[in-house]
Amino acid sequence: MINYISSPFRWFFKLESATGLVLLIGAVVALILSNSNLSGYYFDVLKTHILIGTQNFGLDLSILHWINDVLMCVFFFVVTLEIKREFIHGELSRPKQASLPIIAAIGGMAVPAIIYVIINFETGNTLRGWAIPSATDIAFSIGVLSLLGKRVPISLKIFLMALAIIDDLGAIIIIAFFYSTDLQYMYLTLMIGSFLALLIINKFGVKKFAPYLLIGLFLWYFTHESGIHSTISGVVLALTIPHRIHEKDFSLLLKLEHILSPYVAFGIMPLFALANAGVSLEGISTNTLMAPVPLGILCGLFFGKQIGVFLFSYLSIKLKFAEMPSNSNWIKLYGVGILTGIGFTMSLFVGNLAFMENTQHMVGVKIGVLCGSLLSAFVGYFLLLITTNKK
Repeated sequence: MINYISSPFRWFFKLESATGLVLLIGAVVALILSNSNLSGYYFDVLKTHILIGTQNFGLDLSILHWINDVLMCVFFFVVTLEIKREFIHGELSRPKQASLPIIAAIGGMAVPAIIYVIINFETGNTLRGWAIPSATDIAFSIGVLSLLGKRVPISLKIFLMALAIIDDLGAIIIIAFFYSTDLQYMYLTLMIGSFLALLIINKFGVKKFAPYLLIGLFLWYFTHESGIHSTISGVVLALTIPHRIHEKDFSLLLKLEHILSPYVAFGIMPLFALANAGVSLEGISTNTLMAPVPLGILCGLFFGKQIGVFLFSYLSIKLKFAEMPSNSNWIKLYGVGILTGIGFTMSLFVGNLAFMENTQHMVGVKIGVLCGSLLSAFVGYFLLLITTNKK
Protein backbone atom coordinates (compact mmCIF):
# COMPACT_ATOMS: atom_id res chain seq x y z
CA MET A 1 0.00 0.00 0.00
CA ILE A 2 2.82 2.41 0.94
CA ASN A 3 4.63 1.64 -2.31
CA TYR A 4 1.43 2.25 -4.28
CA ILE A 5 0.86 5.63 -2.60
CA SER A 6 4.47 6.77 -2.94
CA SER A 7 4.97 5.61 -6.54
CA PRO A 8 3.67 8.88 -8.11
CA PHE A 9 6.11 10.84 -5.95
CA ARG A 10 9.03 8.61 -6.98
CA TRP A 11 8.01 9.10 -10.60
CA PHE A 12 7.77 12.87 -10.10
CA PHE A 13 11.21 13.23 -8.56
CA LYS A 14 12.76 11.21 -11.38
CA LEU A 15 11.50 13.71 -13.95
CA GLU A 16 14.21 15.96 -15.35
CA SER A 17 11.74 18.82 -15.33
CA ALA A 18 10.79 18.32 -11.68
CA THR A 19 13.56 20.54 -10.32
CA GLY A 20 12.58 23.45 -12.54
CA LEU A 21 8.91 22.96 -11.68
CA VAL A 22 9.55 23.03 -7.91
CA LEU A 23 11.74 26.10 -8.36
CA LEU A 24 8.95 27.80 -10.31
CA ILE A 25 6.45 26.97 -7.55
CA GLY A 26 8.77 28.58 -4.99
CA ALA A 27 9.02 31.76 -7.09
CA VAL A 28 5.24 31.92 -7.67
CA VAL A 29 4.52 31.46 -3.95
CA ALA A 30 7.01 34.25 -3.15
CA LEU A 31 5.27 36.60 -5.61
CA ILE A 32 1.84 35.74 -4.18
CA LEU A 33 2.96 36.27 -0.57
CA SER A 34 4.72 39.55 -1.33
CA ASN A 35 1.61 40.92 -3.04
CA SER A 36 -1.00 39.78 -0.54
CA ASN A 37 -2.13 40.78 2.94
CA LEU A 38 0.67 38.52 4.23
CA SER A 39 3.41 40.62 2.60
CA GLY A 40 4.40 42.33 5.87
CA TYR A 41 4.66 38.98 7.64
CA TYR A 42 6.61 37.50 4.70
CA PHE A 43 9.29 40.22 4.74
CA ASP A 44 9.41 40.32 8.57
CA VAL A 45 10.09 36.57 8.70
CA LEU A 46 13.01 36.95 6.26
CA LYS A 47 14.48 39.68 8.50
CA THR A 48 14.09 37.60 11.68
CA HIS A 49 17.46 36.75 13.23
CA ILE A 50 18.37 33.25 14.38
CA LEU A 51 21.32 32.71 16.71
CA ILE A 52 23.20 29.42 16.62
CA GLY A 53 25.67 29.17 19.49
CA THR A 54 26.13 31.87 22.10
CA GLN A 55 26.38 35.65 21.90
CA ASN A 56 30.14 35.42 22.46
CA PHE A 57 30.74 32.50 20.12
CA GLY A 58 28.11 31.86 17.52
CA LEU A 59 26.38 33.05 14.37
CA ASP A 60 23.52 35.53 14.49
CA LEU A 61 22.08 35.89 10.99
CA SER A 62 18.72 36.78 9.52
CA ILE A 63 16.75 33.97 7.89
CA LEU A 64 17.50 35.53 4.51
CA HIS A 65 21.23 35.42 5.22
CA TRP A 66 21.05 31.86 6.55
CA ILE A 67 19.58 30.90 3.19
CA ASN A 68 21.86 33.01 0.98
CA ASP A 69 25.13 32.60 2.91
CA VAL A 70 24.82 29.12 4.44
CA LEU A 71 22.38 27.00 2.45
CA MET A 72 23.60 28.40 -0.87
CA CYS A 73 27.08 27.31 0.18
CA VAL A 74 25.76 23.74 -0.04
CA PHE A 75 24.31 24.57 -3.47
CA PHE A 76 27.72 25.77 -4.70
CA PHE A 77 29.35 22.71 -3.13
CA VAL A 78 27.13 20.35 -5.17
CA VAL A 79 27.48 22.44 -8.36
CA THR A 80 31.28 22.32 -8.05
CA LEU A 81 31.20 18.55 -7.46
CA GLU A 82 29.28 18.28 -10.73
CA ILE A 83 31.73 20.56 -12.56
CA LYS A 84 34.70 18.56 -11.24
CA ARG A 85 33.12 15.24 -12.30
CA GLU A 86 32.36 16.55 -15.79
CA PHE A 87 35.95 17.75 -16.27
CA ILE A 88 37.45 14.47 -15.00
CA HIS A 89 35.45 11.99 -17.05
CA GLY A 90 32.23 13.61 -18.20
CA GLU A 91 31.07 15.74 -21.12
CA LEU A 92 33.89 18.25 -20.57
CA SER A 93 36.71 15.70 -20.27
CA ARG A 94 37.80 15.84 -23.94
CA PRO A 95 38.70 19.09 -25.76
CA LYS A 96 36.44 18.30 -28.72
CA GLN A 97 33.48 17.71 -26.42
CA ALA A 98 34.12 20.75 -24.27
CA SER A 99 35.01 23.32 -26.93
CA LEU A 100 31.48 24.20 -28.15
CA PRO A 101 29.83 24.75 -24.72
CA ILE A 102 32.94 26.54 -23.43
CA ILE A 103 33.06 28.96 -26.37
CA ALA A 104 29.27 29.40 -26.31
CA ALA A 105 29.34 30.07 -22.55
CA ILE A 106 32.01 32.77 -23.01
CA GLY A 107 29.79 34.52 -25.55
CA GLY A 108 26.76 33.99 -23.32
CA MET A 109 28.51 35.73 -20.43
CA ALA A 110 30.25 38.53 -22.35
CA VAL A 111 27.45 39.87 -24.57
CA PRO A 112 24.81 40.23 -21.79
CA ALA A 113 27.36 42.02 -19.61
CA ILE A 114 28.17 44.42 -22.48
CA ILE A 115 24.47 45.12 -23.10
CA TYR A 116 23.90 45.81 -19.39
CA VAL A 117 26.90 48.17 -19.25
CA ILE A 118 25.72 50.07 -22.35
CA ILE A 119 22.25 50.61 -20.84
CA ASN A 120 23.62 51.57 -17.41
CA PHE A 121 26.68 53.51 -18.59
CA GLU A 122 25.33 56.93 -17.64
CA THR A 123 24.22 55.80 -14.16
CA GLY A 124 27.56 54.73 -12.74
CA ASN A 125 26.17 53.52 -9.41
CA THR A 126 24.31 50.67 -11.14
CA LEU A 127 27.25 49.38 -13.22
CA ARG A 128 28.09 47.00 -10.37
CA GLY A 129 25.27 44.77 -11.61
CA TRP A 130 27.01 43.98 -14.91
CA ALA A 131 27.30 40.25 -14.13
CA ILE A 132 23.64 39.71 -13.22
CA PRO A 133 22.40 38.77 -16.74
CA SER A 134 25.45 36.60 -17.49
CA ALA A 135 24.25 33.48 -15.64
CA THR A 136 22.11 30.53 -16.73
CA ASP A 137 19.87 28.66 -14.30
CA ILE A 138 20.61 24.93 -14.76
CA ALA A 139 17.37 23.68 -13.19
CA PHE A 140 14.97 26.01 -15.03
CA SER A 141 16.66 25.78 -18.45
CA ILE A 142 17.00 21.98 -18.39
CA GLY A 143 13.47 21.72 -17.00
CA VAL A 144 11.99 23.73 -19.88
CA LEU A 145 14.01 21.76 -22.45
CA SER A 146 12.89 18.47 -20.90
CA LEU A 147 9.24 19.43 -21.40
CA LEU A 148 9.87 19.01 -25.14
CA GLY A 149 10.76 15.36 -24.64
CA LYS A 150 12.28 13.58 -27.65
CA ARG A 151 11.70 16.57 -29.93
CA VAL A 152 15.13 17.78 -28.82
CA PRO A 153 18.12 15.44 -29.36
CA ILE A 154 20.07 14.32 -26.31
CA SER A 155 23.17 16.04 -27.74
CA LEU A 156 21.51 19.46 -27.31
CA LYS A 157 20.47 18.63 -23.74
CA ILE A 158 24.09 17.75 -23.00
CA PHE A 159 25.21 20.97 -24.71
CA LEU A 160 22.85 23.06 -22.56
CA MET A 161 23.85 21.24 -19.38
CA ALA A 162 27.56 21.69 -20.11
CA LEU A 163 27.07 25.37 -21.02
CA ALA A 164 25.10 26.01 -17.81
CA ILE A 165 27.79 24.28 -15.75
CA ILE A 166 30.50 26.45 -17.35
CA ASP A 167 28.28 29.50 -16.76
CA ASP A 168 28.15 28.59 -13.08
CA LEU A 169 31.93 28.21 -13.03
CA GLY A 170 32.19 31.68 -14.57
CA ALA A 171 29.75 33.06 -11.98
CA ILE A 172 31.82 31.53 -9.18
CA ILE A 173 34.97 33.23 -10.50
CA ILE A 174 33.12 36.53 -10.89
CA ILE A 175 31.81 36.34 -7.31
CA ALA A 176 35.28 35.57 -5.95
CA PHE A 177 37.04 38.42 -7.80
CA PHE A 178 34.42 41.14 -8.20
CA TYR A 179 31.94 40.79 -5.32
CA SER A 180 34.18 40.42 -2.31
CA THR A 181 34.29 43.18 0.29
CA ASP A 182 37.34 44.58 2.11
CA LEU A 183 39.66 41.65 2.76
CA GLN A 184 40.65 40.66 6.29
CA TYR A 185 44.08 39.17 5.79
CA MET A 186 44.25 37.22 9.06
CA TYR A 187 41.09 35.29 8.18
CA LEU A 188 42.25 35.01 4.56
CA THR A 189 45.43 33.32 5.83
CA LEU A 190 43.37 30.94 7.99
CA MET A 191 41.18 30.23 4.97
CA ILE A 192 44.24 29.31 2.88
CA GLY A 193 45.50 27.16 5.77
CA SER A 194 42.19 25.28 5.85
CA PHE A 195 42.42 24.69 2.10
CA LEU A 196 45.95 23.29 2.50
CA ALA A 197 44.72 20.99 5.27
CA LEU A 198 41.99 19.69 2.94
CA LEU A 199 44.57 19.07 0.21
CA ILE A 200 46.73 17.13 2.67
CA ILE A 201 43.97 14.75 3.77
CA ASN A 202 43.03 14.30 0.10
CA LYS A 203 46.66 13.45 -0.70
CA PHE A 204 46.69 10.86 2.06
CA GLY A 205 43.66 9.18 0.51
CA VAL A 206 41.11 9.93 3.23
CA LYS A 207 37.74 8.63 1.98
CA LYS A 208 35.55 9.52 4.96
CA PHE A 209 33.61 12.78 4.67
CA ALA A 210 33.77 13.68 8.39
CA PRO A 211 37.34 15.15 8.30
CA TYR A 212 36.49 17.17 5.17
CA LEU A 213 33.30 18.44 6.79
CA LEU A 214 35.03 19.43 10.04
CA ILE A 215 37.72 21.42 8.25
CA GLY A 216 35.06 22.73 5.86
CA LEU A 217 33.09 24.27 8.74
CA PHE A 218 36.17 26.21 9.83
CA LEU A 219 36.78 27.10 6.19
CA TRP A 220 33.26 28.54 5.90
CA TYR A 221 33.70 30.67 9.02
CA PHE A 222 37.14 31.97 7.96
CA THR A 223 35.81 32.75 4.46
CA HIS A 224 32.75 34.53 5.89
CA GLU A 225 34.97 36.70 8.08
CA SER A 226 37.65 37.30 5.43
CA GLY A 227 35.50 39.50 3.18
CA ILE A 228 35.22 36.89 0.43
CA HIS A 229 31.65 35.68 0.00
CA SER A 230 31.10 32.61 2.16
CA THR A 231 29.69 30.50 -0.69
CA ILE A 232 33.23 30.31 -2.13
CA SER A 233 34.08 27.98 0.76
CA GLY A 234 31.66 25.44 -0.72
CA VAL A 235 33.56 25.65 -4.01
CA VAL A 236 36.94 25.24 -2.33
CA LEU A 237 35.73 22.28 -0.24
CA ALA A 238 34.26 20.52 -3.29
CA LEU A 239 37.53 20.86 -5.22
CA THR A 240 39.30 18.77 -2.57
CA ILE A 241 36.76 15.92 -2.45
CA PRO A 242 38.46 12.83 -3.93
CA HIS A 243 37.26 11.32 -7.19
CA ARG A 244 39.83 9.00 -8.77
CA ILE A 245 38.82 7.24 -11.97
CA HIS A 246 40.84 4.09 -11.24
CA GLU A 247 38.94 3.58 -7.96
CA LYS A 248 35.77 2.40 -9.69
CA ASP A 249 34.38 0.73 -6.60
CA PHE A 250 34.05 3.96 -4.59
CA SER A 251 34.07 7.71 -5.12
CA LEU A 252 33.36 10.09 -2.27
CA LEU A 253 32.52 12.77 -4.85
CA LEU A 254 29.86 10.63 -6.54
CA LYS A 255 28.47 9.50 -3.19
CA LEU A 256 28.09 13.07 -1.90
CA GLU A 257 26.64 14.30 -5.20
CA HIS A 258 24.10 11.47 -5.16
CA ILE A 259 23.11 12.11 -1.53
CA LEU A 260 22.97 15.91 -1.60
CA SER A 261 21.54 16.61 -5.07
CA PRO A 262 17.88 15.87 -4.14
CA TYR A 263 18.10 18.08 -1.04
CA VAL A 264 19.60 20.92 -3.08
CA ALA A 265 17.15 20.50 -5.97
CA PHE A 266 13.96 20.08 -3.95
CA GLY A 267 14.89 21.90 -0.76
CA ILE A 268 17.56 24.58 -0.97
CA MET A 269 16.80 25.93 -4.47
CA PRO A 270 13.01 26.37 -4.01
CA LEU A 271 13.69 27.84 -0.55
CA PHE A 272 16.09 30.31 -2.17
CA ALA A 273 13.40 31.18 -4.73
CA LEU A 274 10.83 31.60 -1.96
CA ALA A 275 13.12 33.96 -0.05
CA ASN A 276 14.48 35.98 -2.98
CA ALA A 277 11.79 36.17 -5.68
CA GLY A 278 9.31 38.10 -3.56
CA VAL A 279 8.77 41.62 -4.88
CA SER A 280 5.81 43.94 -4.46
CA LEU A 281 4.22 44.68 -7.83
CA GLU A 282 2.24 47.61 -6.45
CA GLY A 283 2.86 50.68 -8.55
CA ILE A 284 4.88 48.70 -11.10
CA SER A 285 4.44 50.09 -14.62
CA THR A 286 6.14 50.11 -18.00
CA ASN A 287 8.26 53.02 -16.77
CA THR A 288 9.52 50.84 -13.91
CA LEU A 289 10.70 48.19 -16.35
CA MET A 290 12.39 50.87 -18.46
CA ALA A 291 14.66 51.91 -15.57
CA PRO A 292 18.35 51.14 -16.28
CA VAL A 293 18.73 48.16 -13.90
CA PRO A 294 15.67 46.06 -14.88
CA LEU A 295 15.99 47.02 -18.56
CA GLY A 296 19.69 46.11 -18.61
CA ILE A 297 19.00 42.75 -16.98
CA LEU A 298 15.99 41.95 -19.18
CA CYS A 299 17.80 42.85 -22.41
CA GLY A 300 20.95 41.10 -21.24
CA LEU A 301 19.14 37.86 -20.44
CA PHE A 302 16.76 37.78 -23.40
CA PHE A 303 18.79 39.38 -26.20
CA GLY A 304 22.35 39.13 -24.88
CA LYS A 305 22.34 35.44 -23.97
CA GLN A 306 20.85 34.22 -27.25
CA ILE A 307 23.06 36.50 -29.36
CA GLY A 308 26.23 35.62 -27.45
CA VAL A 309 25.61 31.88 -27.32
CA PHE A 310 24.49 31.50 -30.94
CA LEU A 311 27.06 33.89 -32.46
CA PHE A 312 30.01 32.30 -30.66
CA SER A 313 28.67 28.80 -31.42
CA TYR A 314 28.21 29.67 -35.10
CA LEU A 315 31.72 31.07 -35.43
CA SER A 316 33.35 28.17 -33.56
CA ILE A 317 31.59 25.60 -35.77
CA LYS A 318 32.27 27.47 -39.03
CA LEU A 319 35.92 27.92 -38.07
CA LYS A 320 36.05 24.20 -37.15
CA PHE A 321 37.00 24.82 -33.52
CA ALA A 322 33.94 22.78 -32.58
CA GLU A 323 31.29 20.51 -34.07
CA MET A 324 27.53 20.86 -34.41
CA PRO A 325 25.80 18.62 -31.82
CA SER A 326 24.62 15.36 -33.43
CA ASN A 327 21.08 15.23 -34.87
CA SER A 328 20.84 19.00 -34.51
CA ASN A 329 20.66 22.04 -36.78
CA TRP A 330 21.04 25.82 -36.56
CA ILE A 331 17.43 26.56 -35.57
CA LYS A 332 17.51 24.01 -32.74
CA LEU A 333 20.82 25.38 -31.55
CA TYR A 334 19.38 28.90 -31.66
CA GLY A 335 16.32 27.79 -29.67
CA VAL A 336 18.54 26.34 -26.96
CA GLY A 337 20.53 29.59 -27.01
CA ILE A 338 17.33 31.48 -26.13
CA LEU A 339 16.75 29.14 -23.17
CA THR A 340 20.15 30.11 -21.73
CA GLY A 341 18.51 33.47 -20.96
CA ILE A 342 16.72 31.81 -18.04
CA GLY A 343 18.95 33.29 -15.36
CA PHE A 344 16.81 33.14 -12.22
CA THR A 345 18.69 31.48 -9.29
CA MET A 346 22.24 32.58 -10.11
CA SER A 347 21.14 35.97 -11.46
CA LEU A 348 19.18 36.74 -8.28
CA PHE A 349 22.13 35.57 -6.21
CA VAL A 350 24.61 37.81 -8.07
CA GLY A 351 22.08 40.65 -7.83
CA ASN A 352 22.01 40.31 -4.04
CA LEU A 353 25.81 40.55 -3.96
CA ALA A 354 26.01 43.42 -6.45
CA PHE A 355 23.56 45.64 -4.58
CA MET A 356 24.14 44.45 -1.04
CA GLU A 357 24.72 48.04 0.04
CA ASN A 358 22.25 49.61 -2.42
CA THR A 359 19.12 47.62 -1.71
CA GLN A 360 16.92 50.20 -3.45
CA HIS A 361 17.95 48.55 -6.74
CA MET A 362 16.84 45.06 -5.67
CA VAL A 363 13.24 45.55 -6.81
CA GLY A 364 14.56 46.36 -10.28
CA VAL A 365 16.88 43.34 -10.15
CA LYS A 366 14.01 40.98 -9.32
CA ILE A 367 11.71 42.44 -11.98
CA GLY A 368 14.44 42.29 -14.64
CA VAL A 369 15.43 38.72 -13.76
CA LEU A 370 11.83 37.46 -13.62
CA CYS A 371 10.80 39.15 -16.89
CA GLY A 372 13.97 38.22 -18.77
CA SER A 373 13.87 34.62 -17.57
CA LEU A 374 10.18 34.11 -18.31
CA LEU A 375 10.47 35.72 -21.75
CA SER A 376 13.44 33.48 -22.58
CA ALA A 377 11.60 30.40 -21.32
CA PHE A 378 8.41 31.00 -23.33
CA VAL A 379 10.06 32.14 -26.58
CA GLY A 380 12.70 29.39 -26.48
CA TYR A 381 10.14 26.70 -25.68
CA PHE A 382 7.65 27.67 -28.39
CA LEU A 383 10.36 28.18 -31.03
CA LEU A 384 11.64 24.65 -30.42
CA LEU A 385 8.07 23.33 -30.26
CA ILE A 386 7.07 24.63 -33.69
CA THR A 387 10.38 23.88 -35.42
CA THR A 388 10.88 20.29 -34.24
CA ASN A 389 9.01 17.08 -34.99
CA LYS A 390 7.38 14.94 -32.34
CA LYS A 391 9.08 11.53 -32.16
